[in-house]
Amino acid sequence: MRSNATARTARRRSFRVAAAVLTAAAALTLTACNNDTKAEGQDKASAGSSGSSGSSGGAQGSDAKGKEGSEAGGGQDATDGAAKGGGKSKFCRTSDLIMEAVDSSPDQKVGEVTVQMTNKGAKTCSATGFAGVDLKDTDGTSAPVQRGGEQPRITDLKPGDTATFSISYEVDFSGDSLASPTNIIVTPPNETHSVSLEWPAEALKLAGPYDDKIQVHPVGIAN
Repeated sequence: MRSNATARTARRRSFRVAAAVLTAAAALTLTACNNDTKAEGQDKASAGSSGSSGSSGGAQGSDAKGKEGSEAGGGQDATDGAAKGGGKSKFCRTSDLIMEAVDSSPDQKVGEVTVQMTNKGAKTCSATGFAGVDLKDTDGTSAPVQRGGEQPRITDLKPGDTATFSISYEVDFSGDSLASPTNIIVTPPNETHSVSLEWPAEALKLAGPYDDKIQVHPVGIAN
């Protein structure tokens, strides 16, 4: 009887030890799962935070680029003007300038007309570059004047200052030329608005046709 009781007691202890071991193992497994879940959640939160930060940075970069493009003033003309040495001043607008065309031929053999541009605005502006020029004839047609080969120089005009550019051409000595300009259509450098100036009545007779023998030269500060 004693041996049977001893055997039962041993079996109970074995069961208790086994149960304790299983309980401990289950606790360890649960702890590990919880730790993995927490770590995974932290990783997702971190990834979400990084993604949100990147998106915000991209939006800021896009806005900055858009503002920069807007402040640049339209991109290609402004860039070309800076490359030509337009200084830091904004380009003169047609409405800022008083313009007049005068005969400036040095003698009776060389034809030249000079266009004067005076800054009537309240701020300094740049007239650097070539003006656009078309000559209008008595028959109502007009022809563009080609540029000379000179390099433009910085031409900043303070209020009241005057800049000039010249149009050179061959003089007609035959009396048979059909070229009879009546007006000069002038578009200041880096502008789109034009003005029509009268061709000087005293200017020497222009030899036709309207071709590359007629040239417009870059704007410069008046002497």
